[in-house]
Amino acid sequence: MDHPAERVVITGIGLVTPCGVGTEQTWANLTAGRSGIGPISLFDATAFSSRIAGEVRDWDPSPFIDKKKRKEVGRFEEFALAAAALAVDDAKLELTEEERDRAACVIGVGIGGLGVIEHTVDVIRERGPSKVSPYSIPSIATNLAAGQISIVHQLRGPSLCTSTACASSAHAIGEAYEMIRHGRAAVALAGGAEATITPTCVAGFQAMFALSRRNDEPQKASRPFDKARDGFVCAEGGAVLVLEPLERARRRGAKIYAEVTGYGASSDAHHMVQPAPDGRGARASMRDALRSARLDPDQIDYINAHGTSTPQGDIQESRAVAGVFGDRATSGQLWVSSTKSMTGHLLGGAGAVEAAVCALACARGVVPPTINVDEQDPECVLDVVPNQARERTIRHALSNSFGFGGTNVSLILSRLP
Repeated sequence: MDHPAERVVITGIGLVTPCGVGTEQTWANLTAGRSGIGPISLFDATAFSSRIAGEVRDWDPSPFIDKKKRKEVGRFEEFALAAAALAVDDAKLELTEEERDRAACVIGVGIGGLGVIEHTVDVIRERGPSKVSPYSIPSIATNLAAGQISIVHQLRGPSLCTSTACASSAHAIGEAYEMIRHGRAAVALAGGAEATITPTCVAGFQAMFALSRRNDEPQKASRPFDKARDGFVCAEGGAVLVLEPLERARRRGAKIYAEVTGYGASSDAHHMVQPAPDGRGARASMRDALRSARLDPDQIDYINAHGTSTPQGDIQESRAVAGVFGDRATSGQLWVSSTKSMTGHLLGGAGAVEAAVCALACARGVVPPTINVDEQDPECVLDVVPNQARERTIRHALSNSFGFGGTNVSLILSRLP
């Protein structure tokens, strides 16, 4: 017999981003329109044409990870563990032994321990293979973010990594939602992390002409929907959400940020890095999410756009949004902002950060802006909430995440009455 579908809510949020360590610091900076982007400090970027990034500045993992555990993990795992600890504390989550057996952990990671790979290659070349750390592979493998969180928090249900480029952590939240909804998990920690401010990553994206080269004005470099945008800005960090059935959350008197009501996914089936020119994949994922949530397009009040600040990507997403939401999108009734204008692009971690932003917008009635919109591109025919946050009751918010390979995810988060 089928398990009756559960309603799934978000009761904890943990954010580690270039805009702050902790949800409140990140949210305060996002709603104030303050950028977390600056010159790269994690390696010598002098020879690079793009020398800026969204780093988690002055990062100290010690409040979140004990000294013994730190030697086992790479930087992306540190961000994931910290975000998970913050989320669990925020949710005041306590689990019975029976619930631990059915507690899931789904963490999206796009690239993983790239910095550890670079360091390990240097060790082999300079000192020989016998000097390689036994922790090198666990610090590289993408699934170890979920694995380490599961170990620390004793989550003995499904533990897995979704790795779908820049849609990774949005897929993670969607899949965790489905697990709880259909009774395969009692509760879940879901989100993502990335730590790829490394020479290989920056040089690779630079070679694709994908990155902004506005090195003299780093805080103005990420400018989604602006006519003068010239590429995205690499960023790092992590975000984890606590998901649980609505009934369980209410029974324990939990604070509820928002309900997860829709999850849509699609593939462009077009090109390895370029979006389909007609925006068909993005339209399909948004429509799939609306069907999943049983909502009409005119019920969505806010979209957190994928909005990376690339010349073509922003236009294609704008057209896709207009194609799904029609006059509501082009007349300014639907608000669409890109918080990547402040955080930069967290790659595999981006979707979880932006889903958290949507949950907070639903709970608090504030929409963060798209900063650096000095002259909006006329081909981006949306109200992109330029430069200043706005207040509004958000009934339903949609978050878009699109990745290389043409993979698309749309999540819908809804305000509980």
